[in-house]
Amino acid sequence: MNIPEIELARHRLTVDEYYRMAELGILAPDARVELIEGEIIDMPPQGSRHAAIVSRLNARIVTATGSAAIVRCQMPIRLGARSEPEPDFAIVKPDELHYARAHPVADEVLLLIEISHNTINYDRHVKIPLYARHAILEAWVIDVEARRLHLCRNPRAGSYRDVSVLDRPANLCPVSLPSLAIDLSGII
Repeated sequence: MNIPEIELARHRLTVDEYYRMAELGILAPDARVELIEGEIIDMPPQGSRHAAIVSRLNARIVTATGSAAIVRCQMPIRLGARSEPEPDFAIVKPDELHYARAHPVADEVLLLIEISHNTINYDRHVKIPLYARHAILEAWVIDVEARRLHLCRNPRAGSYRDVSVLDRPANLCPVSLPSLAIDLSGII
């Protein structure tokens, strides 16, 4: 028997509905989730290798940026009404209250960095296109397993025009902060 396939509509959440779910206890306070295009995505637990890279890179980025920008480590950014990803690093424009009023939005983000241990396909095929659609100037994906860096710059029409892969990245300067050099040597 042939059963016709029916396309069912999905209910997409807004960021406000997502927060309401957390307030009501539907989402546990310690849940490792992020809202992407209206869908709640479960994130895998952070392994020790991933955490070590985050820790080492955090020290280098904070030292390199000084007061030129704010470094947000594994904190939300708001991208429109239906997405609130939590990149491993968001280097954002200075804000006197460190974004106490609201999470940074796309035009406040200078650079996003994702560290991919077992999420490389998700980061490259879901999150990077999301960042490009919201005109995030630059995004990096550190592929831990392959030991390489995917460098994405110049967002246009929903995708990055300049994409390169570096096998042994060393000092890299974000496009929006050309005087800032982030030392990636030995990180991957």
